[in-house]
Amino acid sequence: MTDRTLDEDVDPAAESSEESEPKRGGKKRLLVLGGGALLLLAITGGVLAYTGLFGKGEGGSSAQSGQETAQPAKPGVFYELPDLLVNLNSSGRKASFLKISVSLELESPSDIPRLQAVMPRIIDNFQVYLRELRVEDLRGSAGIYRLREELLVRVNSAAAPVKVRDVLFKEMLVQ
Repeated sequence: MTDRTLDEDVDPAAESSEESEPKRGGKKRLLVLGGGALLLLAITGGVLAYTGLFGKGEGGSSAQSGQETAQPAKPGVFYELPDLLVNLNSSGRKASFLKISVSLELESPSDIPRLQAVMPRIIDNFQVYLRELRVEDLRGSAGIYRLREELLVRVNSAAAPVKVRDVLFKEMLVQ
């Protein structure tokens, strides 16, 4: 019991609820802190796994880096397209032009004859796409990246069995 005198009316239900509240609040606090610590550990583990630091020791390397050294990248074969000169889509009276020189990176030299067989289709796909571009579409590195990706999609669809790895810009002039 408590140190209260007998004169005071004490409700046993109220006394038990007063004593249980601090315990319940302490359990909640402990759960929140424990959950936060587990979340912090999970985030740290995820970052370490993503950066590749998790699983690497001083003397060894991870399985992923072992696979990379086992299979070196094959050197590509480059095929140069003829220069393209197109009118850009402009809303004003002043005409804008794009002159572009492109090289295609192929997987093997045996792909060159197959690529040459469909060259008119590739040039046509490039011309149709490039004529719809505006000068604003080519501004900045993001514009050039989008242009590269769009040309890569178009050349791979035109030269279907041949796999083109990359589109490389040798020269690009916007006037």
